[in-house]
Amino acid sequence: MKDVYPYSEIEKKWQAAWEKRKSFAAKDTPVSQQPRYYALEMFPYPSGNLHMGHVRNYSIGDVVARYHRMKGENVLHPIGWDAFGLPAENAAIKNKVHPETWTRQNIVVMRNQLKALGISYDWDREFATCDVDYYRWNQWFFLKFYEKGWVYKKKAAVNWCPVDQTVLANEQVSAEGRCWRCDSIVEQKELEQWFIKITAFADALLKDHEILRGKWPEEVLTMQSHWIGRSDGAEVVFPLQNRTDKLTVFTTRPDTLFGATYLALAPEHPLARELAGKGGKIAALETLIAAQRARKRERKEAEDKNGFFLEAQAINPINQKAVPIWVADYVLMEYGTGAIMAVPAHDQRDFDFATKYKIPIVQVIDGESGSFEGEKAYEGDGVLVNSGEFNGLPSQDSKKKVGDWLAGRGSGRPTVTYKLRDWLVSRQRYWGTPIPMISCSTCGIVPVPEKELPVVLPTDIQFTGTGESPLKQSASFVNVTCPKCHKPAKRETDTMDTFVDSSWYYARYTDARNKSKPFESALANDWVPVNQYIGGIEHANMHLIYSRFWHKAMRELGLVKTAEPFERLLAQGMVTLGGSAMSKSRGNVVDPNAIIAKYGADTARMFILFAAPPEKQLEWNDDAVEGQWRFLNRVWRLAGNLLDKQKGNPSPGEEDRKTLLRKTHWAIQKVTHDYGEQIQINTAIAAVMELVNLLYQYEALGDAASVQAIQTVVQLLSPLAPHLMEELWETLGQKGLVSESRWPQADPQWLTAESIEIVVQINGKLRSRLQMAPGSAKDVLEQEALKDPKVQAALSGKSVGKVIVVPDRLVNIVIK
Repeated sequence: MKDVYPYSEIEKKWQAAWEKRKSFAAKDTPVSQQPRYYALEMFPYPSGNLHMGHVRNYSIGDVVARYHRMKGENVLHPIGWDAFGLPAENAAIKNKVHPETWTRQNIVVMRNQLKALGISYDWDREFATCDVDYYRWNQWFFLKFYEKGWVYKKKAAVNWCPVDQTVLANEQVSAEGRCWRCDSIVEQKELEQWFIKITAFADALLKDHEILRGKWPEEVLTMQSHWIGRSDGAEVVFPLQNRTDKLTVFTTRPDTLFGATYLALAPEHPLARELAGKGGKIAALETLIAAQRARKRERKEAEDKNGFFLEAQAINPINQKAVPIWVADYVLMEYGTGAIMAVPAHDQRDFDFATKYKIPIVQVIDGESGSFEGEKAYEGDGVLVNSGEFNGLPSQDSKKKVGDWLAGRGSGRPTVTYKLRDWLVSRQRYWGTPIPMISCSTCGIVPVPEKELPVVLPTDIQFTGTGESPLKQSASFVNVTCPKCHKPAKRETDTMDTFVDSSWYYARYTDARNKSKPFESALANDWVPVNQYIGGIEHANMHLIYSRFWHKAMRELGLVKTAEPFERLLAQGMVTLGGSAMSKSRGNVVDPNAIIAKYGADTARMFILFAAPPEKQLEWNDDAVEGQWRFLNRVWRLAGNLLDKQKGNPSPGEEDRKTLLRKTHWAIQKVTHDYGEQIQINTAIAAVMELVNLLYQYEALGDAASVQAIQTVVQLLSPLAPHLMEELWETLGQKGLVSESRWPQADPQWLTAESIEIVVQINGKLRSRLQMAPGSAKDVLEQEALKDPKVQAALSGKSVGKVIVVPDRLVNIVIK
């Protein structure tokens, strides 16, 4: 055998063999016939080339899939393309090419790259979300949600570029509020938009975190809990003075209602604009709105709270006192009703605002551990004071009592609110799923009949980058007949948010070629939930919430049985270079093609899997890549050395043979554990490296123990470096493919060492080592340590104070 393995030749050979044998095709058999396992990585956007973050994500998933396949499970490991979205439309504008052409070309490139990496996908289930056969079911779901009352249309603010005359996504607006393309100041414009009522599932999304706890990263669950933001409290209705209408606020502290000394409106609240207009303060309001939006984009809190009096009063329903109405930039329209009752004595934000603008402050809680003393708000519990009939009540008890009091007088009610907002799914662009609705001047909004699906994207479009939606240019698309009255009507020209596409794709993989329904429920229920889902933590509050919602909606529709789509989640860390995430704009990108060309796919996979635990950030290191290349060549040469030594009929020493067998079965146990639920692949590789090192020291290479050990190395590394391990499996004379072999089992008799090393310390410093039987009693360990010659020499003339024994690990002698 050559000293350096011919990776290019080997990789092509085994990729062809896998494809010919359909080695990775899942079988749609009932679960009872064969254990099944569903491994899935978040599918990629076809941007043109894989980056090293992709390589890491898909390599981790491939280890999981290949391991479970070798365990004898029927594994579903599919791939597809999250193909709709704005980058394709931007490329169409820039390069004068249709978005579909650009997208399909990129898919070809990235498909070849994934195959070059040896990822074990079931390619027969591949689809792109821009396939008509896929997005027609987005439209079908939209209609079903509409029938359920989960879809509605209302006016909502959007980012509007006045120069390009187009709607911008949030990511197209700079932190300074400027258009990404022309640098003009972005405005807010109200347009009729479609929403999906995700808030109807808010409680279920929170409650079912208990199903996921211990299986999902706690950080993700915490992020989702904050995003959903459940708050228990009360709605309070304040009549407006000298008007017939009323203002409803939400508060989590109805017990402090007597201490409300002003009301504060979000700058975007409709009443704020109305009252500011009457007072000639529209310019001041716009300044507040702009500043607040800038902070939202930057995810910053308002350090200095600003606002102004709106020259209006409301009546506090609990004491009939007039309270002034202010607008304040620390109040968010997205939370509650967009209006708050401000209690400066017991809320620090209200206190800061009231102090700045000299608004009265009234204490209504006498604290259990301190109280309001005028320098900062007291936000703890206590008993009510200055609160009329509720004086003396514990604040926690009075929350319900005040809520009930309000409800009994028609002035409010106990309620729950969420930070989570309904999902705005309208997008004023072309490259997305057309929303299947029609606007008729006679009938209003009319759903497209189900039999007329799909509503297909037209091709007679010019991409200029201006205007509300390119779809409005197509007369053949826009002008339709009303399904109800058969009069001329207009088709909806918004397309769906691309998060719709990724919200249910995992279920489509179970029945990817079905033309009569999204999927057959029996097939989906055999496979779903996904056993292991892998992707970045940045998706915690978007994709992972949307897909959880969609799954629950599908359960309501009778399509699936389970409560959650993904049983386990691994949020893998970023790949960085020079401490920063790889980015073309930073010039710190490593091209996977270049690494594969220089070292082969298996080396690329080994480095990306060994350099850091999967959930941690991984810093790219050229020397470490070289190290993995050398290690794989050591394994390659080891197999060649074995074949040569077998001809000499070696005779091993008994102790060496036992040591090798123990190390072999320890490696099996360790790697099996690390490939399983923990997915600690880097430590699994380290365990195999230890076994390889021992084999290089083994003088009887070629005997039965070393043959078993080297075959074990090949099997344990097969999920990591599949091409080379297939070649070595064949070279070693084994039948079939190593990827189709059964996973090795650790023999318990070789997992117990005849002796273990005990460290002996004096005052915490290493002095000697003992070889002792496992499980030796504490008094035995202490006696042997004190008899050790090195220890006795170190203790000469000294007095022992105490001896600390940690069984099977160490003895620490403390000198007086």
